[in-house]
Amino acid sequence: MQRPSELSQTIPVFPLPGALLLPRAKLPLHIFEPRYLQMVDDVLKTQDRLIGMVQPNGDRGLHSIGCAGRLTGFSETEDGRYMITLTGISRFRMKDEVEGFTPYKRFNVSWDGFEGDLGHPEHDAGLDREKLMDLLGRYLSANDLSTDWEGIREAEDEMLINSLSMLCPFEPEDRQALLEAPDLVTRRETLVTLIEFALRGGGDERLQ
Repeated sequence: MQRPSELSQTIPVFPLPGALLLPRAKLPLHIFEPRYLQMVDDVLKTQDRLIGMVQPNGDRGLHSIGCAGRLTGFSETEDGRYMITLTGISRFRMKDEVEGFTPYKRFNVSWDGFEGDLGHPEHDAGLDREKLMDLLGRYLSANDLSTDWEGIREAEDEMLINSLSMLCPFEPEDRQALLEAPDLVTRRETLVTLIEFALRGGGDERLQ
């Protein structure tokens, strides 16, 4: 089990609106901007191959909490674009930006407070799978979306909740709330609230 002290204290960050990475989950990314192609080239030369996913925070720069992923999948297209996969390692809190000559942003970060991200997968004893599946079915139908129902039903608690959090097309601020949830139970409760809110069309009537 990796410890926070073993992780790099300075990492490149990739600001991407609406993109959510969570610990132990996988996020595929299509890289085509020259500065981020350079970032991937540089990351591949490092020992831990970490990239920090951070969401822009409107006119206020970047959110202070992001999630670092290890680059675990890489392929290059004929025209020089990269298709990569990040596997979530741990959330972090951004400190100060590192001045330098890279075309992408690098920050000193703190891993303090997120030690559980480096541990074993979480379980949610209060998860009612059938109720969640019913709610998800109505949400997907209302948004003309589909999913791998067999895979979802067989997924462990953490993979189920984190995958739904990443896949559902929520607003960036809602995704940030899911990222910052202190534990899996809170994330599941936040997820359910967001789905119910969407099904109500933003009203405050109770979902029937």
